[in-house]
Amino acid sequence: MLEPKKAVPNLTSKLRSDIVETPAVIRDASGINLFGKRIKSIIYTMDVAVIANCNADAVLAVYPWTPNTKILQAISTVSNVPILAGIGGGLTKGLRSATIGFFAEENGAQAVVLNAPTPLETVISVGKAVDVPIIYTVVNKNINIRERIDAGVKAFNVAGGKETAELVRWLREELADIAPNFPIIASGGKSDEQIKKTINAGANAITFTAYGVTEATFQKKMEKYRQES
Repeated sequence: MLEPKKAVPNLTSKLRSDIVETPAVIRDASGINLFGKRIKSIIYTMDVAVIANCNADAVLAVYPWTPNTKILQAISTVSNVPILAGIGGGLTKGLRSATIGFFAEENGAQAVVLNAPTPLETVISVGKAVDVPIIYTVVNKNINIRERIDAGVKAFNVAGGKETAELVRWLREELADIAPNFPIIASGGKSDEQIKKTINAGANAITFTAYGVTEATFQKKMEKYRQES
């Protein structure tokens, strides 16, 4: 007979009551141990205000422009959790990605993330420059998994849109004979049901997108202030 889950006491303060909380269902994931810290929830945002006021286990710091070490410095200044730093792989690749990866590690990143079109040569180059795990982004099934792993990839980050859960399931099946416990991070979607589906498909950790959280929270507070004043 399973013992009921014990209640977890909650400690907070009045000034920090609006902390950005990741969906509770993510706690059902197995998690990934990154340098001794178990990571289940990963917030995907470049908003330093959100990063400083969230309960995620890690931060996924990727964006559509060429990586900039000053941006990473800003994030590392406010983050209290591990940073998974994007270092390109599409337009930014080769020696430049490797150099950015080195600086990312020097600035506190505990893993580096490469985009889907990253060539194997870049993965190998990055592996020679950094001592932190390389995470490779998977967006479809057009990928040779073994080649990426042999080149130095230590985890996959699945970003397949509405097909993410199916892509995770396919990836887990492909990994069965290669590395059955290989770490998989995946985007969770917009609902608890989608997140649970992705976890059940085989994702170990879930990324949670925080679009517009700062603006929505500020709007809510301002409305409250208007009513009170």
